[in-house]
Amino acid sequence: MPKRSTPARTAPSRLTPDPDVILDVLFEDGVLFLSVRNIGSRPVHRASVTFDQPVIGLGGDREISALPLFKNIEFLAPGREIRTLLDTSASYFGRHQPDRIKAAISYRDAQGRRRHAVIEHDLSIYRDIGYTRPTSQ
Repeated sequence: MPKRSTPARTAPSRLTPDPDVILDVLFEDGVLFLSVRNIGSRPVHRASVTFDQPVIGLGGDREISALPLFKNIEFLAPGREIRTLLDTSASYFGRHQPDRIKAAISYRDAQGRRRHAVIEHDLSIYRDIGYTRPTSQ
């Protein structure tokens, strides 16, 4: 009996078909980053991120949420990411910074239509993650 062929499975696209901007939190080797990323396959214009409360980083020296990065990104190409250092996890949690942050993201598509999203993050998931520092040779 001949084998039945099955349709080939294709890997899902990493980008959504429309413009779609997110704020993500990245954890790398004990360091937290905030990332504004266009996960869509079309560019966005005039993207901005507004936080529900001040987000203080860099050892308590800087209000990261007030950076110009979050006020106006005139153009963000498909798949592009802009990220900034928030703080080390030890410093951030040691200063009892908020575990939960909420970000309202606004942007326009190529036709000028306004788009809006709200993303919530619970940073406490990173509090107890173990990590190692690379050793210098």
